[in-house]
Amino acid sequence: MTLKDQIQIVPANAQTAFAPPPPEPLKNAEKTGPTLEEALARNEELADKIEALDAVLAKPLSEILADREKADEAALAWDRFGAMWMLSQRAMRRVALDLAAQLGVSEEEVVARAMANANAVLNGADEVDLDGTVAPAQLQHIARHRNFLRKQFRTS
Repeated sequence: MTLKDQIQIVPANAQTAFAPPPPEPLKNAEKTGPTLEEALARNEELADKIEALDAVLAKPLSEILADREKADEAALAWDRFGAMWMLSQRAMRRVALDLAAQLGVSEEEVVARAMANANAVLNGADEVDLDGTVAPAQLQHIARHRNFLRKQFRTS
């Protein structure tokens, strides 16, 4: 756009009003905004969110805080369980490596045996209860999460 396009010179005796230059056409389609369908879908999403917030805000504050406290307690319990699980895993790994060193077995061999045993359990080939230390309920729990756990113990 040149300076001449931006300035409009009107003769001194003219009785005409100032007319600005026409707007430039949009250069890319993104500036046109959402389609009607997209706007309606967005409006519906926002309406659902407002409805959910209204439902929460309709509760008494004591009830909202009680729900929050229950959630915090549950999160703390899971966090503690995770810490306990990690501690036991590290302790058992240390015991396994110490015993393996006494027997002259390398760490790589210990890891390979652990992976083989984990895959045997995941594939249902190891249903032994280890003298009561692995209850059937634990094996059922493992079975429910078998697909996820297989990804963790893949030997590739």
